[in-house]
Amino acid sequence: MTEPLAQRHAPGKPIIQVRGLRNRFGSHVVHDDLDLDLYAGEILGVVGGSGTGKSVLLRTIVGLNTPSAGHIRVFDVDLTELSATERSLYEQRFGVLFQGGALFTSLNLVQNISVPLMEHAGLRRAEAEELARMKLALTGLAPEAALKYPSELSGGMVKRAALARALALDPEILFLDEPTAGLDPIGAAAFDGLIVTLSKALGLTVFLVTHDLDTLYSTCDRVAVLSQRKVLVADTLDRVAQTDDAWVQEYFHGPRGRAAIAAGSKLAQQEFS
Repeated sequence: MTEPLAQRHAPGKPIIQVRGLRNRFGSHVVHDDLDLDLYAGEILGVVGGSGTGKSVLLRTIVGLNTPSAGHIRVFDVDLTELSATERSLYEQRFGVLFQGGALFTSLNLVQNISVPLMEHAGLRRAEAEELARMKLALTGLAPEAALKYPSELSGGMVKRAALARALALDPEILFLDEPTAGLDPIGAAAFDGLIVTLSKALGLTVFLVTHDLDTLYSTCDRVAVLSQRKVLVADTLDRVAQTDDAWVQEYFHGPRGRAAIAAGSKLAQQEFS
């Protein structure tokens, strides 16, 4: 389990501040007057029942969805008030790992990671590919994986390659959308450990959408629960788990929740023994 939030950093002004967010698709309102803060250096897990808009919230913050109302301040700048060109400069400080990896299937891994380096950093191909190989190594992939295509990779390798691409431009904030979905328990645990290691080593702030309780207990400093179109609660795991809400109680205290708590406690004992 990660160190308590207070030990990782002193909470001050949020690095991301969402206020009064409204997302609407036709007559369907996903979020209404939603508020959320993300602090520098923390790993924030975002959970909620099906249809609560976890991925929609992530996509809205990174600029892939335009909200109907509300404000999103990142690095103390309101991104909703910037021009497309101005916003693009701030978005280059984000790294995003999408569900399924979203790699270019016609490109091998080193080419996939070189794309943002050439497009946004202006590197020549040789320079971009050299740096791309370093990013792949950073995520634990063997050198020979660089020339493989996404169709030749296991699910876990695809996730690591997608993470390498998300880290290509040395982002300050990393957005992860269901990063362990589709992985077996061993692969998921290894990926969780990688996220924690990289967040500490690179000083990353992480916004993590997940349904995986094991991921929450092994990586997150705080958890935000989406419910009734808003953030129901955002706090440490222990405090969130005590929230008087039927979904929260079932999620955290059902059979899978109890197993995740036990696994998290065992891991913490091993780290501090």
